[in-house]
Amino acid sequence: MNATSADIAAALTFVWFGMVIAISFLEAPLKFRAPGLTVPVGLGIGRIVFRALNRVETVLATALVVVVATGDPGAAVITLIGVAAAVLVVQLAVVRPRLTKRSDAVLAGADPALHRSAAHLSYIALEIVKVLVLLALGGTVAAS
Repeated sequence: MNATSADIAAALTFVWFGMVIAISFLEAPLKFRAPGLTVPVGLGIGRIVFRALNRVETVLATALVVVVATGDPGAAVITLIGVAAAVLVVQLAVVRPRLTKRSDAVLAGADPALHRSAAHLSYIALEIVKVLVLLALGGTVAAS
């Protein structure tokens, strides 16, 4: 890759990586430890925060594709961006709708314990894959 495209791609990648780490692995779990925070309030906040995160992720992924496409990338960079983008698409198109259905039920007054969802674990697993891929992508483009 040319130096300018690699530098921009590295910056975009590490911003994306940092946002996912900060929100998914710090804010989300810590929020529910706040004294007095109810599950419905936590879910309401989480929906807003993750909707915003996912929008920013979509913008960052799109910008990465554009920057990398103009920078003569190698196969590793193309593969890593493809995997990161695919994970994001699965999260948005498959997992988030299931999580929204669960949170809708809880926000409507249903017992959270009765609405456990494997989708939550799927989302976390995909987040782990995504941060590992973004870390590898950032290192790869920074080294090029």
